Amino acid sequence: MAAFLLGAVLLIVQPQIVPSRPAINSKPETTSQSVQRELLKKTSQKNDFKENIHSNGSCRQLPQTIIIGVRKGGTRALLEMLSLHPDIAAAESEVHFFDWEDHYRNGLQWYVNQMPFSYPHQITVEKTPAYFTSPKVPERVYSMNQSMRLLLILRDPSERVLSDYTQVFYNHMQKHKPYPSIEQFLVKDGELNVDYKAINRSLYYIHMQNWLKYFPLDHIHIVDGDKLIKDPFPEIEKVERFLRLSPQINASNFYFNKTKGFYCLRDSGRERCLHESKGRAHPQVDTQLLEKLHEYFHEPNKKFFELVGRTFDWH
Repeated sequence: MAAFLLGAVLLIVQPQIVPSRPAINSKPETTSQSVQRELLKKTSQKNDFKENIHSNGSCRQLPQTIIIGVRKGGTRALLEMLSLHPDIAAAESEVHFFDWEDHYRNGLQWYVNQMPFSYPHQITVEKTPAYFTSPKVPERVYSMNQSMRLLLILRDPSERVLSDYTQVFYNHMQKHKPYPSIEQFLVKDGELNVDYKAINRSLYYIHMQNWLKYFPLDHIHIVDGDKLIKDPFPEIEKVERFLRLSPQINASNFYFNKTKGFYCLRDSGRERCLHESKGRAHPQVDTQLLEKLHEYFHEPNKKFFELVGRTFDWH
């Protein structure tokens, strides 16, 4: 009897195990996320690896900002203009860490190694336009840094389709390889070929929905690519504010090059323009076909405007 009473007392006073976080709405962490999170701890914000620390006090850091897209939206122009700011350190090439499996398997230390050396007060930026349309990327970026600030530059979807084709066309021409006319891609069985990849990349609302599953809208700044071409300074001012940078870029940093037909940059007396591959003339497209393209994007554009609470001057 005494033993029974003793057992009952112990059962009553034994502390109950309380979950460390609410069971509801908790998202189970995948093996991939767990591995990446451990790698992030090992890498640390300041990077303890000797090869990532320079004698002048600078070091390679994980980016705090990523230009996620869109392809042929003006990502290179945006990065070059943003690089005018002294507090920006930009990766030179497209890293493709989150969308290429071979790169992603290398882990965060490999990713850090692709970044430029920067000082503690600087923001490290990388741009890979394919991120925006890659389904796996939003979750992977989120698992690395939930507070990441993202830049998305968009153009009129129809114009983006033509730019997409133009880039691939010239790439083939440089290799002396034939390439079909744009009509052969845009038309199938007498109708608009909605399976054309360039058209799918311009369905912005579909891809934006995927990003908004992980990041709030106030963490994604949308740059108007059409306005950036016509008048870059106001758009860059907005980017400075979004990234909480002191206003350092001025209207005098931009000048219109009549020969090239677009704005170039002026920094400390040095002038530079984007590569000659930028600003190429689009192919001539039949007016009726172009109108079909505009009509096709009408509803998707409307859905995108509703999604982001903002309208753009697109067809």
